[in-house]
Amino acid sequence: MGGNEDTESESDQALWDQIVERARAAGLRLVRFLYCDNDGVIRGKASGMSGLLRRLETGIGLTVAMQAFSLLDQLAPVEGMGPVGEIRLVPDPTTFVVAPYSVVTGVMLVDMITLEGAPYAADGRGFLKQMVRCAREADIEIVAAFEPEWSLARSEESSYVPIDESNCFSTSGMASAAGVIDELVAALEAQGMAVEQYYPELGWGQQELSIGHAAALRAADNHVLYRETVRDVAVRRGLVASFAPKPWPDQAGNGCHLHWSGWSRDLSLNRFHDPGRPGGLSELARHFTAGVLDHLPALVALTCASVNSYRRLQPQTWASAYRTWGFDNREAALRVPSPLRGLEAASTNVELKASDSSANPYLALGGVIAAGLDGIERGPRAAQPRGDRPGLVERQGAGGARGRPSAGEPRGGDRQPRARHGAPRGPWASGLPPRTSR
Repeated sequence: MGGNEDTESESDQALWDQIVERARAAGLRLVRFLYCDNDGVIRGKASGMSGLLRRLETGIGLTVAMQAFSLLDQLAPVEGMGPVGEIRLVPDPTTFVVAPYSVVTGVMLVDMITLEGAPYAADGRGFLKQMVRCAREADIEIVAAFEPEWSLARSEESSYVPIDESNCFSTSGMASAAGVIDELVAALEAQGMAVEQYYPELGWGQQELSIGHAAALRAADNHVLYRETVRDVAVRRGLVASFAPKPWPDQAGNGCHLHWSGWSRDLSLNRFHDPGRPGGLSELARHFTAGVLDHLPALVALTCASVNSYRRLQPQTWASAYRTWGFDNREAALRVPSPLRGLEAASTNVELKASDSSANPYLALGGVIAAGLDGIERGPRAAQPRGDRPGLVERQGAGGARGRPSAGEPRGGDRQPRARHGAPRGPWASGLPPRTSR
């Protein structure tokens, strides 16, 4: 073997030894190997300490059928995803954390690897890695953040009831959820996730707590760890945390707004910012935005991945049901938030509001990157930003392009996105992941 391969092998071994040492020092008994499946469900297996070192290198076996499982654990008929065949869940050592919400348990996120040692084509995390590489070939480093909303409830007589009926942003809402939020902030920060903001949202029992941005892969990893942490902290408090897009029909829905910006490879320049352009948004960012808008009817299959998603995406509800964009326009699918004064170059970003936590975050962000790169490659310019309310214009009969199908309607719009930028040819080569109705 060559010298570089020997060095890499020695480096990997040293890293695995460090993880085992940290796990033993923390008194762990199990380390979970977690992944997010095509239906947005976080699943995994756990290794005991006696075999941890070996499994860090070889991974844990998984039937290929699991990537065709639905939210209801129904096996969808997908070719190559049946009872025959296996892959390995190989952990990424950089994702190791001690789970502060679970007794003597560690967590690692995994890549799906074939028995031959190659990336598995139906691995969402692998897909995002590939899209990150494509962006880097265009000298763009994607920095992103997921901004989830979720509802706190208690179980009463075989149903779930919101923990309060507080008003939006009210201090009474803060008070009723204070114990959960305090424990949650501590748990997130213990895992290296910096908390940015918190407030009770419009719906009863609805919360929004955002964490800092990160490089694309780390941002998606953080969202998986965030979801696990929120749910487990709620359980410790005797409550249930729901990320469902529309948990109650008469209350506001839970989105998971996706923010991103495009930087130079060395992160010294935000290429989405141009002080000479209207709103400070660069020509590159406008082409990227045009690509996302162009593919949006199909892209929502990845970002709003459940039937329940389309009960949230209704017009005139500030839920981004319209295929348009604008500066600080909260009814548009794509919003350009106001940058921070004095930090314009650092804070210019684009937000996709047509997104929720029923999605696999790796597929969602990877799909956005692919669509945006297609916009840069083809060079279309986004339409003029909307400064009005699309819902009001539609109600007045002046038109307003709707960006999503109704609940139960087929998704995909008038055309499917092409398999561009080396997107893996597999179950979602057409732009849609395999899934069953929910």
